[in-house]
Amino acid sequence: MTDAHFDDAAAPGEARRAAREAAGVAIATSAYGISFGALAVAAGLDVWQTCVLSLLMFTGGSQFAFVGVIASGGLAAAPAAIASAALLGVRNAAYGMRMSPIIGAGFWRRAAASVFTIDESTAVALAQSSARARTVGFWVTGIGIYVGWNISTLAGALLGDVLGDVRAYGLDAAAAAAFLALLWPRLRARQPIVVGVAAAVVATMLTPVLMPGLPVIIAALVAVVVGWANWFSSPVRRASGQDWDEPDDVPERGGLP
Repeated sequence: MTDAHFDDAAAPGEARRAAREAAGVAIATSAYGISFGALAVAAGLDVWQTCVLSLLMFTGGSQFAFVGVIASGGLAAAPAAIASAALLGVRNAAYGMRMSPIIGAGFWRRAAASVFTIDESTAVALAQSSARARTVGFWVTGIGIYVGWNISTLAGALLGDVLGDVRAYGLDAAAAAAFLALLWPRLRARQPIVVGVAAAVVATMLTPVLMPGLPVIIAALVAVVVGWANWFSSPVRRASGQDWDEPDDVPERGGLP
């Protein structure tokens, strides 16, 4: 049997497995949309503004950054909030370039895919080994999270509107916990650890002296410089042009991109 025949026979099973993985990721990720809805209302947005933000922006990191800066500085911090959200959203453009061969040609297909190109859909798609499974993983994850995230955003906004101060229920910590959960799998080698620590130190030092939002932007720029320069990878990997000094035993599949 040729490799092509083997791949065709294995594709349906891999596609079903990808769909199951995607559904699990969608359910887990959608759940913390509740915290976003509650935090957005606590920051001063009303329920409809909160829901529109999820419907149109739909990138969790940028949404949390936006409402976090607004909560700290009010309307005066809106420019910094927009800049912080946009800076975090730039990563989706890089995901789009990586996902382009998987999505395929066609204007409307690509336009629809652009809405669902987020961390989780990219991660699930790239974790699969066949073209069919990658396509299924991407669409099931993206659409599942979009629907679930917007439902949970509405629930969180209504909940926050009723309960008042979200800090009394620990929802203000949910965003930080979600960010840490996304970051933790990346901290497997010296270079990403240095990037994360450098950004955290800069943000912590600048927060007391700069207006809300600016420390996040400056810390992100520091992370880009440190990561781009690749100063802290091993000499062998740096000479080979590999960006990340990951250990050899890190599996190629699974985890976040």
